Amino acid sequence: MLIKHRGFEPVVDPSVFVAPTAVLVGRVAVGRDSRIMYGAVLDSEGSEVKIGECTIICENAVIRATAEGDKEHPVLIGDNVFIGPHATLLGCTVEPCSYIATGATVLQGAIIHSGAAVAVGALVHAKTVVPEGFFVPTNTIAIGDPVKIYSPDEKELLAEAIKSIGFARIAFGIEAKWEDRITRYKKATEVRSKEFGNHFDDIIIEGS
Repeated sequence: MLIKHRGFEPVVDPSVFVAPTAVLVGRVAVGRDSRIMYGAVLDSEGSEVKIGECTIICENAVIRATAEGDKEHPVLIGDNVFIGPHATLLGCTVEPCSYIATGATVLQGAIIHSGAAVAVGALVHAKTVVPEGFFVPTNTIAIGDPVKIYSPDEKELLAEAIKSIGFARIAFGIEAKWEDRITRYKKATEVRSKEFGNHFDDIIIEGS
């Protein structure tokens, strides 16, 4: 399904397969010979999503750009990238010939350089830079530049690393103390409610 959003329509090369249950919203461009499989969602919001040539977006992947004020977080995915089922990519860059496995997550401002792999269930946190050819192991968390790998059981170290990023500011454009989760989550939902409210004016242009 192709949807016009904020005045933009998806641009899809004729050689691309878009599954009937995939959804492309707004300023989305998909290059030659790419494949967008069943249940995938590509949503530009107030920015853009660019998919290169011969890139594979598997079932139920979520690829979403975002913008808060004048700060945009586009999703830029190069040629010959594999995005596995149920992967989530938000406002990040993935360079050519990279691999994002099943259930992996890449957050705002992160960069995955060519030849890198993010394994099953791994998380690449905001503003993290994964070097060329680097492997992020299964069910780990990658944070920083230079990147450091954490396991989920390193709770104190992990909390400090995430705190140092300023994730709420990067992802939502909000300022709130790390310890004040109630305020932070309240503001985050208000930001997304306003942003996602733009979908009231969406127009289905293909696939209705």
